[in-house]
Order: sequence, then C-alpha cells, then structure tokens
Amino acid sequence: MSASTGVSGPRSLPTTAQSERRQRIARTLTYSFLIAVAIVYIFPFVIAVVTSFKTEPNATADPLGLWPSPVSTTAFHDLYTGQDFLRWVKNSVIVTLSVTFLRVFLDSLAGYALARLQFRGRGLVFAAIVAVMAVPGVVLLIPKFLMIRQLGMYDHYSGMIVPLLVDAAGVFIMKNFFESIPVSVEESARIDGASIFRIYWSIVLPMARPALVTIFILSFQGSWNELAHFIISAQSSSLNTLTKGVAQLASGQLGSGNRYPLKLAASCLMTIPVAALFFIFQRRIMNVQSGALKE
Repeated sequence: MSASTGVSGPRSLPTTAQSERRQRIARTLTYSFLIAVAIVYIFPFVIAVVTSFKTEPNATADPLGLWPSPVSTTAFHDLYTGQDFLRWVKNSVIVTLSVTFLRVFLDSLAGYALARLQFRGRGLVFAAIVAVMAVPGVVLLIPKFLMIRQLGMYDHYSGMIVPLLVDAAGVFIMKNFFESIPVSVEESARIDGASIFRIYWSIVLPMARPALVTIFILSFQGSWNELAHFIISAQSSSLNTLTKGVAQLASGQLGSGNRYPLKLAASCLMTIPVAALFFIFQRRIMNVQSGALKE
C-alpha cells in the first residue's frame, strides 16, 4: 500500500521589492501627514511675519496674502516711535531675568532638600507640591492679588517678581533628577566634613546641568510670556511688560483701526528671544539620566 504524499504549493511570500515598495508608500504617507500638520501650525506664524511688513490698507484688503505688496517697515517704525515698546522690553527683561535665575536656584535647592534630606513631613510636602501642579493657574489669581495687596507689593516690581520665584513643576523635575544621581558621589565630600550646602553647590549641582538647562528654558519662556499675573499685580502703564502692552494693542486700547501690521510686528519681535533661546539649547533639554553616574 503506497502512502500518498500530498504536495502543497509554495506559500506566497511578498518579495523584497514588494516589501520595499510598501515601506516607501508608508513612509511617504507618514511624511505627507507630518508636513500637513506642520503647515497647519506654522501657517499662522508665517502670516504674522508677512503681515508685519505690509501696509495697513494692504493688510486689510488681503489679510492672508503670503507676500506684502508693497514691502513696508512702517509698522516697526511706528512701534518704536508711537508706542512705549522699549519700556515694555525693559520691564520684560528685568522681570524675566530676575524670575529665571532665582527660580532655577530656588527650585534646585528645594528639589535637593526633598531628594536628600530626611525630615518629618517630607512626603506630605512633596504631595502638596504635586497637588499644586494640578491646580489651574487661573484659580490662584484672586488669592495672589489679595496677598500682593496685603503685603504692599502691588504695582511694584516686587509684586511682579516674588510670586513667580518658585514653580512646583520645577521642584518636581529637580527632585526626580537629584534622585537619579547615586548618593555615593556625595559620600567622600561628607566624610571630609563638607556641609550640606557645599555638597549641593559644588558636587551635585554641576552634575544636574541638563535639568538646570531645562528649568532655565521653561522659566524664561513662562515668565517672558506671562500675562495674567502681570494684570493682577500692576496697573501702572510704566510697569507694562511686552505681553501686557501687546495685549492692549491687540484689544485696540492703544489706537484706532485694525492696525494689523503694528500688532503683528510687536508679536513677532516678542517671539524672537524665546525662539532663539530654544534653538540654542534644544539639544541640551533634559535627559533625566544624563549626568547621573551608575553605581
């Protein structure tokens, strides 16, 4: 009795050429989608830059045109001569630099204390910091206003700066980064009699450079673009920051007509410092394992 052996046909497998073709199609579709999304996000900024070089009649007649006809720098000239733009810049620089450097120092100091010091209630303090991160900032505006008034800081630089000096998210980031650094790197200094602050300042802080750069960028961007806090902390026009001044321009409080080129020229100039800072330091934004030694 002969056993019949069934011979099945070869399984159809995609060839290498077909696989590569599918990969090219998938890659093309992916890049096309990403380019479309990028255009959606970039287009408003392009319109803002182009419109800032238009004349007011041209901006009114063709607000979405991608080429100014004629090209004009009148909006920038009017911004410097007809508005307090330089005073806005000065106030923004004073507040932003003060908040940024002090916040980086205080956030890192608090983060190190929560990561390394053993004290009663440490877990409760950290839980409170996390809880503050979950509270919308607008909810805290009225309590901030009342405290600023009671402390006599209203309509002064102190009222604009002091409430922004510590950020819950910054403390959270620094605490997590310090915990990624092995305690062993501090032991030799502790044996030599170095104080806690000396260990923090000379040993741990230089290792936390990636986190410090991240906090620096976030603090600079946040304080430079802050508006709500400046509205409730000062009312004098001499203390207007760029965000507050541009907001008044956009609302029509400082002139008549649409004045699109003037408003968008101010917004474009206001964007330059933050954009430059981000592009300079984007490669150094925090990797939580960067700088941490392995035990």
